[in-house]
Amino acid sequence: MSTKILVTGATGNFGRLTIDFLLNKGIAAADISALVRDEAKASDLAAKGINLKIGDYDNYDSLLAAFQGIDKLLLVSGTDLVNRGKQQLNAVKAAKEAGVKHILYTSFERKNETETSPIAFLAQSHIDTDNAIKASGINYTIFRNNLYLDVLPMFLGEKVLEQGIFFPAGEGLAAYVFRNDLAEVAANVLISAGHENKEYNMNNVANYSMKNIADTLSEITNSTVSYTSPSAEVYSDVLIKAGVPGEYVGMFVAFAEAIKQGEFQAESSDLEKLLGRKPATLADFLKELYLK
Repeated sequence: MSTKILVTGATGNFGRLTIDFLLNKGIAAADISALVRDEAKASDLAAKGINLKIGDYDNYDSLLAAFQGIDKLLLVSGTDLVNRGKQQLNAVKAAKEAGVKHILYTSFERKNETETSPIAFLAQSHIDTDNAIKASGINYTIFRNNLYLDVLPMFLGEKVLEQGIFFPAGEGLAAYVFRNDLAEVAANVLISAGHENKEYNMNNVANYSMKNIADTLSEITNSTVSYTSPSAEVYSDVLIKAGVPGEYVGMFVAFAEAIKQGEFQAESSDLEKLLGRKPATLADFLKELYLK
């Protein structure tokens, strides 16, 4: 009998990428289900033959129904930061009640799990979900995903090539990873054995500072891209005066401080082994983005 896989957040970037990798690796569409809130946003998945399961993290009964007959559940962390913790605990509970055999979760890399972490407001729901999964008795695989390379454009700003990088991350290092590589790893683990009750460090094989990013941009665009690390107060003031919404300013400051404190600096990585090839580098990503 074939393994039945369900991917949550299937209309989001990570979920969609994972489903495409599963199909490309020879998994039959009939064996893949996608949890979606709005069927209209998943017409492309339906066209590929993917089973659409209508479900909402806030509706326990819908999750319980969607998870029936599922062997492996990829729980892609939600985007509702205020309610994410409760929603994901709902999903874990429903998975247990429905008899799901293996749950895989996209968690995050961190060192500081206390309230003193600059990103405690984001971290706690991940930590609570990790703990609930481990306590559930279901076989699990937890991916401790580092920051996406894909978030860099938000930190760098639209005029980075003209104005340089202005971001209060000091000399902090992070092992930024290409989301595409993380999704391929998720697909690889879903279709192979031996990953039960494992936590994997999904870091790139190199760490990068904002100065490294500025230097790499300078090199690939044959220009001079500077890096300035202002105080958090000065940075916040500049963004607010530029009309950036307050909640985004707070989030950017928090991530900058976490990078500065080394939260995402990595000494080890399982990425290359699980990917089966070299992961995308900072230069690969920036060339794709800025040399189009």
